[in-house]
Amino acid sequence: MNHPRWLDEDEQRTWRAFLSASRLVFDRVERQMQQDAGMPLAYYEILARLSEAPDQTLRMSRLASSALSSRSRLSHAVARLEEAGWVVRRACPTDRRGSFAELTPAGAAALEAAVPGHVETVRATVFDHLSPEQQAALRDIAETLVHELSDHPFWPVAEDPAADDGNCGTENACAEDATGAAEDRSPAAG
Repeated sequence: MNHPRWLDEDEQRTWRAFLSASRLVFDRVERQMQQDAGMPLAYYEILARLSEAPDQTLRMSRLASSALSSRSRLSHAVARLEEAGWVVRRACPTDRRGSFAELTPAGAAALEAAVPGHVETVRATVFDHLSPEQQAALRDIAETLVHELSDHPFWPVAEDPAADDGNCGTENACAEDATGAAEDRSPAAG
């Protein structure tokens, strides 16, 4: 019979502090985003990822994996962003199952309007309370956990060569996009 590997007192304290801090930070950032920009943080993150991508376009599967989101959840979010006029979805020209999300000028404007409040909230909630050494330690810890827990690059999104020319790159790339097979992986993905 396997026995649990109980947390010792220091580990329990670390875990509970991490859990509480994570919830407090994300609640504050989410609340600010909803109040000031009228969108959830998840939508802001999608717009930000698209704004940083080549031609402001990403495959839907790459967008989902880099955002650590399920494809169905991402598809729902992109549908809402399309309704707002902030994103358009384009079909892959070589396979109807694959698609791209592209940031529109209205989406870029919404993102630009949301950035100042978001950045100030992140700074006031996290960085103003940490020394440069603590910031470096937090980044190191977060990057270690992401590397160990995720098979996908997280941020920035790995280069998407198919987005550069508006087609799927290879004959099977869109089919792979639709099924999730043969996803490109950056060296940072591990």
